[in-house]
Amino acid sequence: MTVVTVGVHIVDILTRPVEHIPQGQDTVLVDQIRLTAAGAAAGTAVDLAKLGNQVISLGAIGDDELGDFLLMVMARHGVDVSHIRRRPGDQTAASILPIRPDGGRPSFHVPGANLTVTPADVDPGILRTARAVHLGGVDVTFGLGDPAFFALLDTLRAAGTIVTMDLLSEMPDLLGMAKAFLPHVDYVLPNESQALLMTGAETLEEAAEALLAEGPEAVLITMGSEGSQIFTGGPLTGEVVPALKTEVSDTTGCGDAYCAGFITGLLHGQDVITAARWGTAAAARVATGLGSDAGITDLPSTLSHLDDGRN
Repeated sequence: MTVVTVGVHIVDILTRPVEHIPQGQDTVLVDQIRLTAAGAAAGTAVDLAKLGNQVISLGAIGDDELGDFLLMVMARHGVDVSHIRRRPGDQTAASILPIRPDGGRPSFHVPGANLTVTPADVDPGILRTARAVHLGGVDVTFGLGDPAFFALLDTLRAAGTIVTMDLLSEMPDLLGMAKAFLPHVDYVLPNESQALLMTGAETLEEAAEALLAEGPEAVLITMGSEGSQIFTGGPLTGEVVPALKTEVSDTTGCGDAYCAGFITGLLHGQDVITAARWGTAAAARVATGLGSDAGITDLPSTLSHLDDGRN
């Protein structure tokens, strides 16, 4: 089953455990340092491929060493990266993430070439091959907010393609611009902070109602260790899908994994709630290791966590 991810591509440089930043030029020894493919398009693409999907990723990166690494590691996981645009002179987006012992993750980030993505970087013919299109980080790749691109999404949906949308930032101005995509997607998957900031609501119920009024079929709000809440309209209903018990090492990429598991569930004919449980299992697996590509090996072992995580 082909999935096309469109949007944010990032290289993450992660280290753990970090309890403090050393003063001056002092050195602190850590247990692990990793580089991974990350971001709401790239990280989700890797997880989708691990879960057994054929995946094509679209977006923009720099013509630099970080870009070389990103293409290499995504391709190694089975993602088709041949259509990702390279921007001479631009930097590939990157984050430095010092992971605290409790799994928390402050970050230092360069948005890089992600800010340059436009509809010209997205081949409509590639999107037409997909059973699902995932828009990863449209609040950052705001250049995609074009009437012609919206019309393309509408055409895809009319032909039966599933269109999902995830967010990256917690900046009200960027999230406000991302609202323009809502009438053109089937499912939107913000975290709780993004949902509230995007709508100006005071409760998740109010936020979901406002988002659903723009057109999506369902809103899935992730809530970290509290799981996720799935809202549908007419009238508004919400169902909590609890998080699974797991030993958390690092929460980086859990949202991307949730999206990948959810999309995979839909493509396997699952209903929205069951697909959300698949997303929950994928997120739980990623949380067990360092980086957005940790934990997930394949679909059967991921789904086995649905039983293990309830014990």
